[in-house]
Amino acid sequence: MTRFVLDCSMTMPWCLEDEANPRSDAVLECLETQEAVVPNHWSLEVANVLTICERRKRVTAARISQFLGFLSGLPIVFDEQTSKKALGEVLTLARAWRLSAYDAAYLELAMREACPLASLDASLNEAATGLGIVLFQG
Repeated sequence: MTRFVLDCSMTMPWCLEDEANPRSDAVLECLETQEAVVPNHWSLEVANVLTICERRKRVTAARISQFLGFLSGLPIVFDEQTSKKALGEVLTLARAWRLSAYDAAYLELAMREACPLASLDASLNEAATGLGIVLFQG
């Protein structure tokens, strides 16, 4: 099965209607035939965005529950190696590209897995392009 790295910015439009866009919709559609791989912290990032959005009344608890059930049915695989790379390759990438370690982890994973990156984050996409990582378009 073909894989791509999925980041939180590409995931959240699937829950937040005001952030829906054709690119994230296309990526979601690709999950019918492809598999996404994510670093271990992806679920914490998703949980953090949902928590903030709920506090700001952008999403209800019921919608969050529905969305989490939806996510659990998708072919999303958690990478177990990211934390082992955090103080080495991830830190190096974060420094070199002036990214958070969280974002640099997506780069490191895409490089290690030799697969495209699906992100809506401009800085992350710029770094990926600079490193020769293909941007997944869906």
